[in-house]
Amino acid sequence: MVKMLIVKNLHVSVEGRKVLDDINFSLDYGEIAVLFGPNGARKTTFIMTLMGFPKYKVEKGEIIFKGEDVTHRNISERAKLGMGLSFQRPPVVRGVTLRKLLDIIHNGKSEEEIFQYAEKLNLLSHLDRDVNSGFSGGEVKRAELLQLLMQKPELVFIDEPESGVDLENIVLIGEMTNQLLGRGQRIKDPKKSAIIITHTGYILDYINADKGYILLNGKLHCRGNPRDILSEIKKNGYRRCITCQ
Repeated sequence: MVKMLIVKNLHVSVEGRKVLDDINFSLDYGEIAVLFGPNGARKTTFIMTLMGFPKYKVEKGEIIFKGEDVTHRNISERAKLGMGLSFQRPPVVRGVTLRKLLDIIHNGKSEEEIFQYAEKLNLLSHLDRDVNSGFSGGEVKRAELLQLLMQKPELVFIDEPESGVDLENIVLIGEMTNQLLGRGQRIKDPKKSAIIITHTGYILDYINADKGYILLNGKLHCRGNPRDILSEIKKNGYRRCITCQ
């Protein structure tokens, strides 16, 4: 079977400065990968590049999604092919309500599904507010997740879902992320895959990821069981893990 995502010898720069160096990575259909790394390790840079943000210039290498070369396709094209992104720090969008944004994402279909998921995520009272305007950290993360549930992407990039979120919200976000990825069922959805960035590893208490990596200084290291990698990071730190890989 063709892998969902293949990244070959990826070199990326921002304003002439190299930020990713010779990244090789692949993801099977139905697979969840976790990226660990300290602040400034360029984890967000990696998923932003995969999503096609123009700030990140691919100097060399390829990004293959579902058998298609998307290396130089724009964000909109990648989204239509089935990629979706949850930002670590989403912007406030003034003049656009969350309901209107969800209607656009949902492409004019019945609003019943929007209300069902909004209720599950405790966001019914937020539907007629401007996107992220005055939202708490947990509300912002839940709103991002609601948008992904409406988009139904096959490959999801989730950037630090536990960042700025209290324990109650982490539980809800974990449960609904499992639903988004088809992991709330006895048999996982073979079409849903994800790359999840985490700084703390808390999200692993709620999501059963398949593999983990450490990303440090723009290079990928240490493929293995994500819980084992997290345990080693807690004991020895990132650099010690890399030297022992």
